[in-house]
Amino acid sequence: MSTDALPVLTANDFASDQDVRWCPGCGDYSILAQMKKVLATVGTPREKTVFVSGIGCSSRFPYYVDTYGFHSIHGRAPAIATGVKGARPDLTVWVITGDGDALSIGGNHLMHAIRRNLDINIVLFNNRIYGLTKGQYSPTSPLGKINKSAPMGVIDNPLHPLSIAIGCEATFVARSIDVNIKHLSMVLQRAAEHKGTSFVEVYQNCNVFNDGAFEYATDRNSKADTTIEIEHGKPLIFGKNRDKGIRLNGMEPEIVELGKGISVDDLLFHDEKAPEPSLAYLLSRMRHPEFPEPIGVFRAVDHPKYDEELNKQIETARKNRGEGKIEDLLNAGETWVIE
Repeated sequence: MSTDALPVLTANDFASDQDVRWCPGCGDYSILAQMKKVLATVGTPREKTVFVSGIGCSSRFPYYVDTYGFHSIHGRAPAIATGVKGARPDLTVWVITGDGDALSIGGNHLMHAIRRNLDINIVLFNNRIYGLTKGQYSPTSPLGKINKSAPMGVIDNPLHPLSIAIGCEATFVARSIDVNIKHLSMVLQRAAEHKGTSFVEVYQNCNVFNDGAFEYATDRNSKADTTIEIEHGKPLIFGKNRDKGIRLNGMEPEIVELGKGISVDDLLFHDEKAPEPSLAYLLSRMRHPEFPEPIGVFRAVDHPKYDEELNKQIETARKNRGEGKIEDLLNAGETWVIE
């Protein structure tokens, strides 16, 4: 069957018959809605699409999309996705995870999936709390946060997902916000189109256990001053009146006001294609309240893909040594018979 003969899919075609069971008002609903739109736009057939999740509220995702899927074990979604993509490079593979699932028990698996540059898409829902287990602090919870497992305030330094991904040499890194639907859709589509590991952090509100964690970035009256939308080749400008910007003072970013001896040309210009990840890392360290927090694509570069290189080696081995049999492998080298 040719690709031209495939039916045109809509977002509704990717909706499963399962009841969506997130809390009313949860940010996950928005992410699911935008994901279904992107899947329809990208046009990959449902039978060629796989969602892999770990454990957590976000990890119910595979039930809610009409594709193949694995609801796997805690923190191991990147490892299972590696197996799926390695064995079936023709499939489009998405990993859905949360800040607890990915960065606590799953930190090791996440790190190695990213550094290998496997052609998969990782979407991390960050609500800075453990929602499924009812409100314990997570690896991204801020210092001093009071919750069920830290009644006197969190004393663990938080992890910052994008900084970790960039430190692991991620080839595509982006951030969006659950309620910023146009921006979220754009970021997810860019991730889907990228060849290599795409890593997307989505600020996601848990309105039951951590309501308002990102209110500064979503409130109509504050978001223009507390977030900055980065675009390739454009200066870092923000503010309700677009009169503020970010420039470098030596190796440090600083906020400046335009029009007082400072022009747009003095500002930092974003380069998502820079081979050296230093700029992307610097942007990932800009955090509220000291700086506006960047949203958009931080890095998008091309590097060898693990799944492609793996299958090249397999094909070379087959040409040189034949198809091979599992029995021959098990009986290779020294063997013993125990009577």
